[in-house]
Amino acid sequence: MTLPKHVKLVEVGPRDGLQNEKETVPAEVKIELVERLAAAGLPNIEAASFVSPKWVPQMATSGEVMENLRRRPGVLYSALTPNMKGFEAALAARADEVVIFGSASEAFSQRNINCSIAESVERFRDVARAAKDNGIRLRGSISCSFGCPYEGEIAPDAVADVVRRMRDLGCDEIDIADTIGVGTPGKIATVYEAIAKEYPLGQLSGHFHDTYGQALVNIYAALQVGVSIFHASVAGLGGCPYAKGATGNVATEDVVYMLDGLGIHTGVHLDQVVDAGQFISRQLGRKAASRAGNAIANRRAG
Repeated sequence: MTLPKHVKLVEVGPRDGLQNEKETVPAEVKIELVERLAAAGLPNIEAASFVSPKWVPQMATSGEVMENLRRRPGVLYSALTPNMKGFEAALAARADEVVIFGSASEAFSQRNINCSIAESVERFRDVARAAKDNGIRLRGSISCSFGCPYEGEIAPDAVADVVRRMRDLGCDEIDIADTIGVGTPGKIATVYEAIAKEYPLGQLSGHFHDTYGQALVNIYAALQVGVSIFHASVAGLGGCPYAKGATGNVATEDVVYMLDGLGIHTGVHLDQVVDAGQFISRQLGRKAASRAGNAIANRRAG
């Protein structure tokens, strides 16, 4: 078995991680978090979400955050864009990449964005075209790829169908997300083997939540089938507002610790990611949800 020699990590803490925080996180704190993560070597950071503040109040400062960031050369700064209004805001904010999103579950699609899977993909056609016209990278994200809070088990063929639709929109990368964290290693392998027939494996990523404590072993299972892009959230921030009981994304510190131990190159400096995780956790007034991060911080303090 040969594991990838290099893994690209996509940091989602500043967007997916913070979007559910009830207390408003000031723009200057978000900016410092993004800058710390970029300095730590993370090559792709979800920094903003141009959705209606009515639905996601925490992201209302996205324009301010993007405008005031000190950008590091070579880092992709991404923004979630649900429609053309969001895309225009992302374009004005000089986002390097825009993210469109759908679901592998019809029930979740209806609950999350009030339309069918087919309708959701159709809605993104104009965004996809505009991204291409403006030379902006386009990423697609597919939620509930391994299980749904309303439908239960999701068939690999259902995921493959949405991958095909995202591919046909011209996505440069497609995220396969375990939104409620129910996936296990065997299911991970089965789904990626199915979707790799529709889209290059090297452009597929894994976005795993740790609800059932399976995120790291699921990343390892995905590595075994050749996946080399993974999402992680500093300090284990985040959840899903439409999936009851879904806890945070896998912690970036834990993923980097594991990949370092496997000898897989990420270009990410673990100590600096730990610092970023401890920083945002202090700002939020709680302990980080990263085991490796907290262990390293405690060892330093010891």
